[in-house]
Amino acid sequence: MLTPLTPRSEPAARLLRLFRALPVAERETLLAFAEFLADRAGRLDETAVLEPEPAPEPRPEGESVVAAIKRLSRGYPMLDRAAMLEETSALMSEHVLQGRPAPAVIDDLEALFERYYQQLRASEPVQD
Repeated sequence: MLTPLTPRSEPAARLLRLFRALPVAERETLLAFAEFLADRAGRLDETAVLEPEPAPEPRPEGESVVAAIKRLSRGYPMLDRAAMLEETSALMSEHVLQGRPAPAVIDDLEALFERYYQQLRASEPVQD
């Protein structure tokens, strides 16, 4: 049975970076090859968790918006931060340029990361 890749695993992070850099067709090829290797090794379990679960860290007192983005990125390593860049930047701009309070912006950032995670989960194929 496959074990989940831990969010802080360097090989997992490296593989995820490489995966995200590939066009869609090559991503499918990489997945097919990984499934082939796991099956050949007798370690393919269709019910195994392939994506790490979020590991959100508690919000420290007086946290800055930049520190919150880093904390959330560590807690949600499976998310494509490039896809979230526009919304994250808009929230950062509201704080820096418009003076919106950090706690309110951080609340929205936490909701943003959770929403993207839920969208990722919804797009995964259902496993029997």
